[in-house]
Amino acid sequence: MSGHSKWSTIKHKKAATDKKRGQQFSKLARAIMVAAKEGGGDPDSNAALANAVAKAKSYSLPRENIERAIQKGAGGGEGENFETVIYEGFGPGGAAFVVEALTDNRNRTAANVRSIFTKAGSGLGAPGSVAWKFDRKGVVILENVADEDELLLAAAEAGADDSEGEDGIFRVTTDPSELSVVRIALEAAGFEVTSAELTLLPKQLAEIDDEGSRKVLKMVDSLEDDDDVQEVFFDVEITEAVLAEQ
Repeated sequence: MSGHSKWSTIKHKKAATDKKRGQQFSKLARAIMVAAKEGGGDPDSNAALANAVAKAKSYSLPRENIERAIQKGAGGGEGENFETVIYEGFGPGGAAFVVEALTDNRNRTAANVRSIFTKAGSGLGAPGSVAWKFDRKGVVILENVADEDELLLAAAEAGADDSEGEDGIFRVTTDPSELSVVRIALEAAGFEVTSAELTLLPKQLAEIDDEGSRKVLKMVDSLEDDDDVQEVFFDVEITEAVLAEQ
């Protein structure tokens, strides 16, 4: 797996165990509320909600929290005040960044995100300035895969686009519209799915050294510390040495 893919797996494990868990739970619940508000409270007929719930479960958000968030969103409560906002810009070493936020105050969120870019010696760009460097994909992460050939066959039959992995950990990519279908098929086939979510994957990864990798991850941490920021995407290959430090 690439350093970029390995970082995604490490990030997921850290979020489930470290001190930021409470903040992550709040962000997951907010995403569920917004999805339920926009498309209704039934995951079977609301793909965005189904994906938000699947992601929340992968981070061990309690079932009662999930149900409460769906009820709030579908009932026209807190979820109606939030909107999705996308920020684009360049980070350390020229890394392209896309930041997705759910906010009830555009001015506050824009100021916070801009400040983080500035402190990193970087800057925000215009809409579309770096988004073209990424493709929207569904990504399913699996662990403890004993039979690689069996997984590759199951993923292909489920309609996945690609699969890669090593040491029992695999990443399966799908068309965004097929994420739920592929996830359910892999779970039904007996594979251990640790996460399933929509993401932006770089079309091409840029090389960066150890120091640059540390600066990129520091900026990612700063952005993810903001309560409004849901996802942070970047297009550089984190070095093996820096991954080992995480």
